[in-house]
Amino acid sequence: MITPKHRRLSITRQFALMRVSRSSFYYHGKGESPLNLKLMRLIDEQWLKAPFFGSRRMTSHLRRKGYGINRKKVRRLMRKMGLEAVYPRPKTTRPHPKHPVYPYLLRGLAIDRPNQVWAADITFLPMPRGFMHLVAVMDWHTRKILSWRLSNTLETDFCLAAVEDAVRDYGIPDIFNTDQ
Repeated sequence: MITPKHRRLSITRQFALMRVSRSSFYYHGKGESPLNLKLMRLIDEQWLKAPFFGSRRMTSHLRRKGYGINRKKVRRLMRKMGLEAVYPRPKTTRPHPKHPVYPYLLRGLAIDRPNQVWAADITFLPMPRGFMHLVAVMDWHTRKILSWRLSNTLETDFCLAAVEDAVRDYGIPDIFNTDQ
C-alpha cells in the first residue's frame, strides 16, 4: 500500500497516515540457513515415513545420520514446519457425565435388509502436513458407504452434511448407530 515515488506524499507521511512504522517497509527477513533447510528436508522425509516420531526420536535419527543437533533445535524446526507426532491421545472419547447413555440396540438383532441399520464414525487421516478428519456413513447390511466428508477442523457441520446427504439419497434408516 506504500508507493515509494508518490507525487504528493513522502514515504514518511504515508507511514504516518497508515500508523505503521517505517522499519517494517525496509526490513527483509533472513530466512533459514542452508543447514537448517537441509535439516528440515530430512525431518520432513523421516516424518512422512514415521509420523509417530516426536522431537526426541527425530533428534536421535538425525544424530545417527551424523548431524550434531540438539532437541531444542529439532523441536523449533518441527514446530516451524507444523509437524508433531501422531499417536493416540489418551481418553479422547470420554462421554460427558450429563449426556444420556443410550442402550445398544444391535445386540442379537438380525440385520437382513438395506436401510435397517446405518453407522457413522469419524477418524483422522495423516497427511504430509498435518491431518484431515474423515466422517463416513455406512449401511451395515450392504457394507456400502452412503456418504462421506473430509474436513481440516473437527466442527459438526461436515458430519451433519454427510448424514443429510445420505438421508436425502437413501431415505431414513430404522437405526442410526454411532459410538457416542
